[in-house]
Amino acid sequence: MTATFCGRLDTPSAIKAQQEIAPLLENADKEIILDCGQLEYISSSGLRIFLAIRKEVAAKGGKVIVEHISDDIKKVFMMTGFIQLFEVR
Repeated sequence: MTATFCGRLDTPSAIKAQQEIAPLLENADKEIILDCGQLEYISSSGLRIFLAIRKEVAAKGGKVIVEHISDDIKKVFMMTGFIQLFEVR
């Protein structure tokens, strides 16, 4: 299963994204790919969504992979320690 994030993942968009990823979490026992190729910005609200996905997937024995991460988003992941929480390709 793949979730594609586009544009800005900030507080207003995080609420919508949380609702849209609910079906994805039904398959949390499998490999979940978070495609960030079109993600331009991520706020703390967006990071919380990534953590919620990771928590749910870990509880069900699945795996989370973050793909196509831009340099700017990678910097955020590095500063927050998220780079160590996810498999990043």
